[in-house]
Amino acid sequence: MDPDGFSASLFKWGGLAAPNRVVEAALPPPPPPQELGGLEELFQAYGIRYFTAAKIAELGFTVNTLLDMRDEELDDMMNSLSQIFRWDLLVGERYGIRAAVRAERRRLDDEDLRRRHLLSADASHALDALSQEGLSEEKEAAGSAVWEMVVAKQRRRSRMASMDEDDADDTEDDGGNERQREHPFIVTEPGEVARGKKNGLDYLFHLYEQCRDFLIQVQNIAKDKGEKCPTKVTNQVFRYAKKAGANYINKPKMRHYVHCYALHCLTEEASNELRRTFKERGENVGAWRQACYKPLVAIAARQGWDIDAIFNAHPRLSIWYVPTKLRQLCHAERSSAAASSSITAAGVDHLPF
Repeated sequence: MDPDGFSASLFKWGGLAAPNRVVEAALPPPPPPQELGGLEELFQAYGIRYFTAAKIAELGFTVNTLLDMRDEELDDMMNSLSQIFRWDLLVGERYGIRAAVRAERRRLDDEDLRRRHLLSADASHALDALSQEGLSEEKEAAGSAVWEMVVAKQRRRSRMASMDEDDADDTEDDGGNERQREHPFIVTEPGEVARGKKNGLDYLFHLYEQCRDFLIQVQNIAKDKGEKCPTKVTNQVFRYAKKAGANYINKPKMRHYVHCYALHCLTEEASNELRRTFKERGENVGAWRQACYKPLVAIAARQGWDIDAIFNAHPRLSIWYVPTKLRQLCHAERSSAAASSSITAAGVDHLPF
């Protein structure tokens, strides 16, 4: 059997290639495209094999389900796919699934923004016509509300992209309303109290300890009610913190700095030294945040690159999800180290001993 022909058939969309009796005996017939729930359109441009999409559909996942899942939940889905069906996912497929989901979310957001923009334009034209007949200022203000919604959404989308530069800690609550803007963080040395309307890094790390306390409270409530207890800080914990009056604790901010807290937990001495260095340089908190990745990757290198195991083994980190960027940096560094080792070994083999 031609192995290249077998591989090509798995990548072919809209059915298999030329019939192959051995392949038909080894694999069940795939469902027709109309039964994949739109997954074929979502995945086709991202190097994901047809049979992979078919297996995902067989597990009951749809496009809408995937779009509503977090990165951690997508990872769980892919792990289940491998365990249940014994299906070996390619590395590129894992990245392709995440990329396809992100691209579809952006497309839907853009469509929604355009639709709101058109509605606002129609409302503006109608208001212009009515204003000629003496429309009151109150009605004009009400008619401009649609455009304000468009501007507010655009502002929210750009805020997360520029968080490193201005360290904006204001975000949305569950109802779509903006929280009161938090005081920005500045780089402080251990034990240093921030001056003025600023928050120091000791305060930032204290917020993570507060989240742990809120998680324990949520777990106790769940046990009393006989419900499933969360083992990590999830949306349920953030909602509980808000109801308890801790509006300053919000998901985007805590996810944004979780790797900095991880460095603080794993090697407080190195974390403190990094803080002192950046304080002396006068660097902003965004630069300090980026610098926290490198020592974490070095820790992962010394422990077999298993950053998830490192988090899970620490009592204060096990309740937090590993940031996607940190996992990607570890994977890239591991691949680079493996390539360098291969090149070195190949050079040694050719030495004239």
